[in-house]
Amino acid sequence: MTTHTEAVRSSAARLSHALVEATASLVCVVDGDGRILLANPALERFTGRTAGDLVHCFLWDVLVIPEEADLARAAVAAAMAGEHLIPAEVDWLAASGIRRRVALHNSVLADETGRPYATAFVGSDVTEQREREALSVLEATTDPLTGVGNRRVVFEALRMHLDAVTGAGCGLLFVDVDRFKQVNDEHGHAVGDQLLVELAARLRHLAGPGDVVARLGGDEFVLLAPDRDPAALRVLARRLEQDMREPVRTSAGVMAVHISIGRAVGHPGEDPDELMARADLDMYGVKRHRRRSHPRTAPARNGIPA
Repeated sequence: MTTHTEAVRSSAARLSHALVEATASLVCVVDGDGRILLANPALERFTGRTAGDLVHCFLWDVLVIPEEADLARAAVAAAMAGEHLIPAEVDWLAASGIRRRVALHNSVLADETGRPYATAFVGSDVTEQREREALSVLEATTDPLTGVGNRRVVFEALRMHLDAVTGAGCGLLFVDVDRFKQVNDEHGHAVGDQLLVELAARLRHLAGPGDVVARLGGDEFVLLAPDRDPAALRVLARRLEQDMREPVRTSAGVMAVHISIGRAVGHPGEDPDELMARADLDMYGVKRHRRRSHPRTAPARNGIPA
């Protein structure tokens, strides 16, 4: 005769089985050696393999990406020893060998005596979610026209380099296109945009691995260099001026582009806005000097006057 307790247990077992079969989560149970004991339908759909193809295979032979096989072995061993080394997210191999990002949770299964005999992994495919998050971050930190960083990026970098405790200072170039409004007025904003895109590309080419290139808005760009040596910053500005001597091909023809560059060196504890203002002021000083030295205002042939 079946007791009430036995009936409850039987019902719970049926419900547990139904849940594992119906859930969209990826369920995989492995033994202490890492061999798969159970694979639910969601995992079959994910891998493009039947449960019969998965069971008895090692976890790292069918699901784990090759470069993380050792990590998976260590994680299973740690779980069986009562430790927790399972990373929160991993890359698993889906159908056709495509890599997908999976958020993982694991539980150790133990017998009546408390001895661990298996590890259950429950995963969720978060690939699209992570891609959306990455795209959102990219859109929030990138100038949509030129592809370089935006104002937010450069000020975050400035706060890091100018931190009173951990910062080491930095150098800043403030770049402005001379008489850029004239280009837009005479040739249209599309041509002006082409000039800005090319200027950004040349700035990126000039920048070192640790430098930050950003567009503040309009025709104003900055290049932040961790090297705060004034002489090195001056050399960097000269190199940029030389790079910009090469005319730019646009839909309105080849154009010569002239830029004014301001320089400023920031030290730990300095306010980022103050450093930016000093570089901006230096740039306007360069621009005023150039206009006094070259007072002509008529447009240069196929280009922008200095």
